Amino acid sequence: MATARTVKDVSPYEFVKAYAAHLKRSGKVELPPWADIVKTARFKELAPYDADWYYVRAASMARKIYLRGGLGVGAFKRIYGGSKRNGSRPPHFCESSGAIARHILQQLQEMNIVDVDPKGGRRITSSGRRDLDQVAGRIVVAP
Repeated sequence: MATARTVKDVSPYEFVKAYAAHLKRSGKVELPPWADIVKTARFKELAPYDADWYYVRAASMARKIYLRGGLGVGAFKRIYGGSKRNGSRPPHFCESSGAIARHILQQLQEMNIVDVDPKGGRRITSSGRRDLDQVAGRIVVAP
């Protein structure tokens, strides 16, 4: 007896990898012209090595909204933030780029995966929930 799998039932790593591939195949996500040269945060020294980093970030953000909801640009700036290394001085927490988070949220909204939450932030739509659950259902769980 096979039960329907949701995003909560599968490994986060496997889901994000599968959903990023799904977003890339669908062709609905439009890469911004600056995607190949931008740093993902102030505290980073280089741009991402992975050419598909934008799809991976979009998949990760969609998963986070599915699980929690009510997340906006400010929340994602904190989630993807990290430690700024100051050389010989102590490191401090630094937020990630808000422009990247905003652009991805706008893309997901155009695809009707997320919608604006009246209480603030974004929430997953019913079609978005179905889309994410379909991708989660395709992931094979190893025994």
